[in-house]
Amino acid sequence: MDLSSPLWYFSYIVVLAGLAGFGFHRLCIVYLYLRHAKKSPQPKEIFTDLPLVTIQLPVFNEMHVVDRLLDSVAKLDYPQDKMQIQVLDDSTDETTAICAAGVERLRAQGFDAEMIHRDDRTGFKAGALEHGTQFAKGELLFILDADFVPNPDVLQKTVHYFSDEKIGMIQTRWGHLNRTFNVLTRIQAMFLDGHLELEQTARNRSGRFFTFNGTAGIWRKSCIADAGGWEHDTLTEDMDLSYRAQLKGWRFIFLNEVETPAELPVDMDGFKSQQHRWTKGSIQVCKKVLPAIWKAKVPLYIKMEATAHLTSNFAYLMLICLCFLIYPNQQAAPDFGQWTTYIINIPIFFFASVSVVVFYITAQRALRPGAWWKELPYLPLLLALGIGMSINNAKAVLEALFNHQTAFVRTPKYGIGQKAKTDWKKSSYKAMKTLTPVVELLFGFFFLFVVVEAALNNRISSAILLLPFPVGFFYTSLSSMARLLPSGRVASDSTAENTTES
Repeated sequence: MDLSSPLWYFSYIVVLAGLAGFGFHRLCIVYLYLRHAKKSPQPKEIFTDLPLVTIQLPVFNEMHVVDRLLDSVAKLDYPQDKMQIQVLDDSTDETTAICAAGVERLRAQGFDAEMIHRDDRTGFKAGALEHGTQFAKGELLFILDADFVPNPDVLQKTVHYFSDEKIGMIQTRWGHLNRTFNVLTRIQAMFLDGHLELEQTARNRSGRFFTFNGTAGIWRKSCIADAGGWEHDTLTEDMDLSYRAQLKGWRFIFLNEVETPAELPVDMDGFKSQQHRWTKGSIQVCKKVLPAIWKAKVPLYIKMEATAHLTSNFAYLMLICLCFLIYPNQQAAPDFGQWTTYIINIPIFFFASVSVVVFYITAQRALRPGAWWKELPYLPLLLALGIGMSINNAKAVLEALFNHQTAFVRTPKYGIGQKAKTDWKKSSYKAMKTLTPVVELLFGFFFLFVVVEAALNNRISSAILLLPFPVGFFYTSLSSMARLLPSGRVASDSTAENTTES
């Protein structure tokens, strides 16, 4: 197939149409959010006698943040005799000693606290939760990852919803302790705000399935058991259990007004490892539960939304295909007249690109009504980073499709914000190194050539629209490669604006 073949063009249109389909789904989420956002759930009744809550803290090599976590749990506004604290430690470094000392400190304050240490990491986080639940005294299980800092009133704002025996899980919205630390954390925060504020709220309040985010949520122990318990065959055990529980008839509630802050990854390698795990795990869950969803006796709109949710990461494969089709289309696209622009190009561009902008602006307007416009300058970088991450995440999709097994890789966290100056780059915690940055760099140079070639041939609009491609690939590749330098420093992206939420 030479460059003049119409098959290049039609392949290009098919891929763009697929991406536009996912963009259309984003607009559907925006519509559902605007329609249902005010339907705030209310507890069935208020407990006169508060239930016992087991607080589960799964930890693996988190020496920089575990003390902060334990201190925040000790400040929870909940009766001590109604709390059991479990530190589920799988660590292989000094974190174990820090956890042991922290648990003793809690006991001295009168808390029912224990550390459950495993030398065998079978099942990784899911295995630790499964093991700890055997010793849980409470019917309600509040799960917190090590980098979270719950607000003191979080239990008081959530437990009363469990007065309804049909409620199986309550999820709170993540906040961001270090949102303004650098450009990467700002963009990550925008990504997560879109998912948590728009997607989770829209799905829950419109009666569709939504999923536990792995932390900052409370489970009913009998719900977990009824759904089959924590299983280890995917990297996103939270998503897997959520779908199985809802298929059993359990109801979930998402409380977007209850925020639980956490620390975002501050380096590109950490962000990539996190995204790789989430992407791969979602496709594994897709393969596992999607057939059961379509066989279940639930409304069609629930099945369709679950399908869109579980298949959304296939967009990264489409994006990689698009990368190989853009240049041939630029060189030899057939001319079908003006109707091509108005009937094909403009609608596809709207759904594939403009929908993303609408989605994230809506999220920022909802969360920061007086300052949302301050995030607008970061939208082009958000689009570029989404493109730059396509190689990393497409690799994750392919690994899941072909059943390539990998370990659960934790995302390094450094306790940003605990001290005035935190030199996180000197930490021994590093994300896994791969050859992905080299591939990203090659893609960056290729698209730089495509953009320059388009500009030199007076295709200015094409050059502008394609500019996020080289920017995204250079950003993701060079940010990773900078960690390999002797100083280990990322020059332009590491200066903190401040270390707290703006």
